[in-house]
Amino acid sequence: MTVAELPKIASRTGARTADLTVVGGAGHVGIPLVLSFAAKGLSVNVNDLNLDNLAALKSGRLPFIEYGAEQLLTGALRDKRLTFTSNPGEISGSGPVIVTIGTPVDEFLNPERQVIQDCIDVLLPHLRDGQLLVLRSTLYPGTTDWINAYLTRQGRSLKVAFCPERIVQGHGVDELARMPQIVSGTTAEAAEEAAALFRIIAPEIVVLDPIEAEFAKLFGNAYRYIEFAITNQFYLIAKSAGLDYQRILQAMKHNYPRARNIPSPGYAAGPCLMKDTMQLTAFARNEFSLGNAAMLVNEGLPLHIVDDLRRRYDLGRMTVGLLGMAFKSEIDDIRASLSYKFKKVLNGYAREVLTTDPFVTADPDLLPFDEVVARSDILILCTPHGFYRTADLMGKPVIDVWGMLQNTPEFADSTLVPSI
Repeated sequence: MTVAELPKIASRTGARTADLTVVGGAGHVGIPLVLSFAAKGLSVNVNDLNLDNLAALKSGRLPFIEYGAEQLLTGALRDKRLTFTSNPGEISGSGPVIVTIGTPVDEFLNPERQVIQDCIDVLLPHLRDGQLLVLRSTLYPGTTDWINAYLTRQGRSLKVAFCPERIVQGHGVDELARMPQIVSGTTAEAAEEAAALFRIIAPEIVVLDPIEAEFAKLFGNAYRYIEFAITNQFYLIAKSAGLDYQRILQAMKHNYPRARNIPSPGYAAGPCLMKDTMQLTAFARNEFSLGNAAMLVNEGLPLHIVDDLRRRYDLGRMTVGLLGMAFKSEIDDIRASLSYKFKKVLNGYAREVLTTDPFVTADPDLLPFDEVVARSDILILCTPHGFYRTADLMGKPVIDVWGMLQNTPEFADSTLVPSI
């Protein structure tokens, strides 16, 4: 069976005979991929150790926010395109296997490649020679070839490909259908089969060598992280001069194309940007000075804000409310969110720290928005959810690095809103 024949056999829905298997298919990377392939008529084995997520999907419910996915999930379940498994012995024995497990970093910010090998070791007894194995999440440079060499030493011959995921959290279904897909393989045959697979869901295929694809993924995330660090550094410089950086930024960007891509300041967080920047730093033997500087700026921004608050207020007598605990707006994912860095630091200074978020459900300490606002002496806009733009903040002082609230009518002339 070739990848090109996949859509023709999509009526088969058994786990072992599914058109393809997505390992980690019930996670943030896996779900958009699973539903995109199912929407094209393929039967997909959703293989994951997270039984709660599998149960949610099987019942027709998304375990987290993924815009545009609910309708696709309903259709896939109706058409019996999905099977749900948690045992590695139930992965497809014929179709491609896509692994969405990436390279984490340890407490010293060095990559842990062993995690990938451990995953492959579990899957290997259930994979057949000649089967397409696609690595999907971020990999430390050289990992794809390293895995291929490892398989060869085990006497196995699989077609190993790396096809990096580059979607924005929460918008994967939309972006998979609109964005080019980078494809690479350890052999020409592996690359060709991977390209045929992703042509089913992607509008364009870009072929690279594996290490080039690994760097493309890391470079892309590190570039974004550095962009955020630049604007955050500008913000801190302007603030130290007693100036409104949002006013300066708007003037810089007004009808001036060379400045149009400068982002607004804010808390650059999440499970990928800093991690991938640090993987590049590790590869460059700690000589990636821009990456190191970006981490210091972005991770240090909450500390600057807290230090400023300590200079201006007697925090020991105040309750601070944190608005938004997700790592970015309009999603419910709290992984690596700097909101929790705020909470940890402020707990050492403030009388009390209260937290709220209109999307997050995984944190039992969250309180209703109205209660947090009513009980707080000062608020920090940690995550710029659109909800806060028009919410009643009861005239409380608000620390708004994002610049989202400053220009709304109710805050435009308010002396209660600090300019930090």
